[in-house]
Amino acid sequence: MPNEFRIRRGLDADLAAVEEIQQGAPEAAHWQVNEYLQYEFYIAEVTFPKIEVVGFIAWREVTTGEWELLNLAVFPAFRRRGVASVLLMKLLQLQAGSAFLEVRESNQGARAFYALHGFHQVGLRRNYYSSPIENAIVLRFQK
Repeated sequence: MPNEFRIRRGLDADLAAVEEIQQGAPEAAHWQVNEYLQYEFYIAEVTFPKIEVVGFIAWREVTTGEWELLNLAVFPAFRRRGVASVLLMKLLQLQAGSAFLEVRESNQGARAFYALHGFHQVGLRRNYYSSPIENAIVLRFQK
């Protein structure tokens, strides 16, 4: 089966799929999905054998030239196929300046993924996460 997918701006109609993706990704942030509509929000669609949403990314502008990645998640069945990388590259391609994000200190997979894409640790937020309580590593990408 070919890995054919495309990236497009997210729509109201995509929110049910985004909710399902969040539920399948316990390590990702779990927002109220309608909140994504107030930010930059893109989805990845598989185009073969049928069109279906398999991942999403959301970010917001903090100030001129500074962006915060809010969430990035992919259906488990579509991980390790380049979907998350293409979504992240969309953000980095569209925005000039710095991009920031937080990741759980224990999430070694995510930390390695972001390092592969040029993010570097710039800070630590103690007890940032709940359920369970855990520190957040602050990562930054600079264009």
